[in-house]
Amino acid sequence: MIHIELINETGDSSVDRPRLVNAVKHVLQRESISSAEIGIAVVDDSRIHELNVQYLGHDYPTDVLSFPLGMNDQTLQGEIAVSLDTARAEAARYGWSVQDELLLYVVHGTLHLAGYDDQEEAAASRMQARQGELLVQLGLQPRDEPLQEDVSSGGRSLNDVTGNPATSRVPSQSEEAN
Repeated sequence: MIHIELINETGDSSVDRPRLVNAVKHVLQRESISSAEIGIAVVDDSRIHELNVQYLGHDYPTDVLSFPLGMNDQTLQGEIAVSLDTARAEAARYGWSVQDELLLYVVHGTLHLAGYDDQEEAAASRMQARQGELLVQLGLQPRDEPLQEDVSSGGRSLNDVTGNPATSRVPSQSEEAN
C-alpha cells in the first residue's frame, strides 16, 4: 500500500495537491515500489533554507530536499520538502506553470527516495533520463533551457549538487539528506 501525505505550509491554495500526490504514486509504482509512506511538505524559501542548514549544512535556500527514512517492514519511508518560492522563480524562467515546476521537484525527490543518486556524472545521467521519462508519462515535456538567462550570474542562477552549472532540467540544488 502506498500512503502519501501532503502538507502545504505556505497556505497557498493554488498548490495542486492531487497532482503532486499522484505524481509520487506514479514514480513509486514505475519503480516497482508497492509499499511506501511518503510525506511531502510544500514550504517557502525561508523554511527550506532552515532545513538545508540543519540537515546538510548548506546556508542557502534550495528547490527540493529528500529525506530517506529507510525501510520498515518492507515499506519505503521518506519525506520530501519543496520550495514554492523557488518554484515560482524557476517556472517564470522556464516558461511553464508553478505547478509544473513543483511536479518536477516531487518527481526528482521521489527518485532520490527510490534510490537514485545524482552525485556522480553517470548516476546523474541515469537519474535525469528516468526523470524525463516519468515527466513525459505525467504529461509534462521537460524543458532543458530557460527562456531567459539570469544575466547577473552569467547564466543559470542555481548549480547542480556537484557545484557545476546545471546543464539539464533537474532541480538544480536538490539534495538528499541522510
